[in-house]
Amino acid sequence: MNGHRRHSAEKGSHAVNMGTAKDETRAAPRLYLVTPPVSNPDAVANDLADALNATDIAAVLLRLAEGDEAAQLGRIKALRILIQSNGAALLLDGHAELAARGETDGAHLTGIDAFLAVAPSLKPARIAGCGGLNSRHDAMLAGESGADYVMFGEPDAGGRRPSFDAVLERVAWWAETLTIPCVAYAASLDEAETLAGAGADFIAVGENIWRDARAVATAANLGTESVR
Repeated sequence: MNGHRRHSAEKGSHAVNMGTAKDETRAAPRLYLVTPPVSNPDAVANDLADALNATDIAAVLLRLAEGDEAAQLGRIKALRILIQSNGAALLLDGHAELAARGETDGAHLTGIDAFLAVAPSLKPARIAGCGGLNSRHDAMLAGESGADYVMFGEPDAGGRRPSFDAVLERVAWWAETLTIPCVAYAASLDEAETLAGAGADFIAVGENIWRDARAVATAANLGTESVR
């Protein structure tokens, strides 16, 4: 996930900063965009392009609506160049079996059981991230089992998420204790600012933020004044 732009998906080239241990010197967190479930790529392409062109985006998590394999691959293909040519990693929400054929950079796996079952098929060529971690033990097990990053605070399939206090505690604990990158999901700019201050390496935001040019620019600059 280098800062310069590309027009093709060189294998693994967008994953550099998500799959490495943190430096001792803390950098400002980078943005990780989460799409709604995509059935028609045209419905998100313009706003995604605006966000990707406006600021530094580390990764885009592509959530796919229900559909057969051919439809899913078509949706991935329609957005892949847009995302990767701007230097962002393209990650699939689940669907690890499509990661290679879709020429993506990897997949985000929900729950420790799913991660342990599927991550070996992705690594080392692609990113394997893990979310849906219900305990410190699960988070540490994901890290010990090769997760390139862990995510805290993202909504589940029903839109439910842990309390913000619980998310904040988990992010602060991870930042103080572990070196594997941490992605913290923020439902608002206020949450994003607080999570950045707690030590998150990446801030994940949904379409309520990245479709708003002013909001995504604000989110991209969070934490810059506290870099040490």
